[in-house]
Amino acid sequence: MQTILITGCSSSYGLETARHFLANGWNVIATMRTPREHILPRSESLRVLPLDVTSEDSIAAADEAAGPIDALVNNAGIGVVGAFEATPMAGVYTASKTAIEGLTGSVAFELAAFNIRVKLVEPGYGPTMAFTSNGESRMAGLIPEAYAPFAEPIFAAFAQPAAVTTEADVAEVVWRAANDLTGQLRFPAGPDAVALAEAR
Repeated sequence: MQTILITGCSSSYGLETARHFLANGWNVIATMRTPREHILPRSESLRVLPLDVTSEDSIAAADEAAGPIDALVNNAGIGVVGAFEATPMAGVYTASKTAIEGLTGSVAFELAAFNIRVKLVEPGYGPTMAFTSNGESRMAGLIPEAYAPFAEPIFAAFAQPAAVTTEADVAEVVWRAANDLTGQLRFPAGPDAVALAEAR
C-alpha cells in the first residue's frame, strides 16, 4: 500500500484530496496547522500530523514523524490579489507561488534520474474554498485608489465566474498526477483551468 503526505488538509483541496486517496486505498498522512482528526473518515490508513509550513521546526518534526512516503502534495497556501506596489512581504510569497512552476519543471528533470516523478497540479478559481476566504482579509488596502478602474472588472469577474474549480476536481487530478507514469508535468484541474491551459 502506498503512502501520501498532503499539506493543508484542514479544508478545501487538501481535505478532499485526503478523502480521495483514503477511499482509493492509500495510506494518508494528512497535515494541518491545527490537527482536527474528526473531519476525515476514521481509518487505520490515516495519520493526522501537525504542520505549520511557515515554521522550519514544525516542518522538521512532521518530516521525522511521517517516515518514508511515496508521494507528497504541497497544497498549503494563501490567495492574495492586489497591486504589487501596495502589497507587503506577502507579495514575495505570492510571487514565489508563481516561481514554483519554473522550479517544478527544473526539479522534475533533475529528480527523474533518481526515479522520482514531480508533477504540477494547477487548479482554477475555487470560490467555495477556505483558501479564497482566507485571502480576503489579507487583501484589505492592497488596491490603491489609482488602481480601482483596473481592479473593478477583475473583482466583478470573480463575483460571477463563467466556470469554477471544485475540491473534487482537484482531488481527482491529484490522483491522476500521483499515478501518472508518463512525462506529463502540468495537470490543470477544473474546467476554467483546462480552458486556460488550452488557450496558452
